[in-house]
Amino acid sequence: MNYYEIDTPAVLIDLAVTEKNIKTYQTYCDGKGLNLRPHIKTHKIPELAKLQLKAGAVGITCQKVSEAESMLSEGGIDDVLITYNIYGESKLQGLLRLSEKCNLSVVADNVVCLKGLSKTFKEAEKPLKVLVECDTGALRCGVVTPEEACSLAKKIESMPGLKFGGLMTYPPISQQKKVNHFLETAKNLIETHGITVDTVSIGGSPNMWEVEKIPIGTEYRIGTYIYNDRSLMEREVCSEGDCALTILATVVSTPTSERAVIDAGSKVLTTDLFGLTGHGHIIDHPELIISQLSEEHACIVSDRPTGLSIGQKLRVIPNHACVVSNMVDEVIFIEGQNVLKKQAVVARGKVL
Repeated sequence: MNYYEIDTPAVLIDLAVTEKNIKTYQTYCDGKGLNLRPHIKTHKIPELAKLQLKAGAVGITCQKVSEAESMLSEGGIDDVLITYNIYGESKLQGLLRLSEKCNLSVVADNVVCLKGLSKTFKEAEKPLKVLVECDTGALRCGVVTPEEACSLAKKIESMPGLKFGGLMTYPPISQQKKVNHFLETAKNLIETHGITVDTVSIGGSPNMWEVEKIPIGTEYRIGTYIYNDRSLMEREVCSEGDCALTILATVVSTPTSERAVIDAGSKVLTTDLFGLTGHGHIIDHPELIISQLSEEHACIVSDRPTGLSIGQKLRVIPNHACVVSNMVDEVIFIEGQNVLKKQAVVARGKVL
């Protein structure tokens, strides 16, 4: 089947481009002597995670316990880092069960979460590896000084059931010197107390080709590289031809010659703007702007006739690929214009 025969809206994944992206970035990290640990939030599909591991990734990154559980459901994945503070009895019990199926690591940035982890794992067969999350400027979770990182590392080492695993951060864009100084200072402080810092986990797609600017890093976590998206195109991190995920949509209305409407609204394209103008890049029509979204429709505008007609199908590169994956139960693997198969998004909606 040609993908233009598919009902729309539909999320298409070009498998050849996907595999090329996996290979290209793995080769890059290998050349830098850096472990690659892909974040599966971008695709949420065990089959693609296994391709990443086969190419040389050391493990996967997940954000939630239920997300990790679903990724392990098909087997073949045995090393998981969850980069999220785990709090709450049911989540902790899920984490304990998960630890029996894989080599598991988590992060924490506070003693409250550490107490819950220690209570849960104090009688486990093996200690839980915990990395200290550091806020190096992105203003998310994380301790805000190297001294706090050192204090928390010491606390982890003293708590039953836990083992200090290293440092982890999501770096702010283009502040590598600041990030490296923070992590280097924290590592040195921790090592003065006789504690080994085996892993310094960094990441982020916008600076993916500049990993050498944070030389303290030993591991790189990244998600979007497998598909790429418009936000990375705009930053000149990738080109249009590197974008594996596109949304197939149909023109369903042309109220005026300068305006058209497609059947892919916020339920598929999502509302993420990332500071960009418009809600996606239309392949073969880069001059057209997706100006506004409702749930089921997207308006395309131009200062001249759009040239679009009712029934015409368009492919859109979304601003942000990761959130699109979470909007649909299945994606369609294609190669060129040919449909290969429908693929369930196994970890979709795993919020616990």
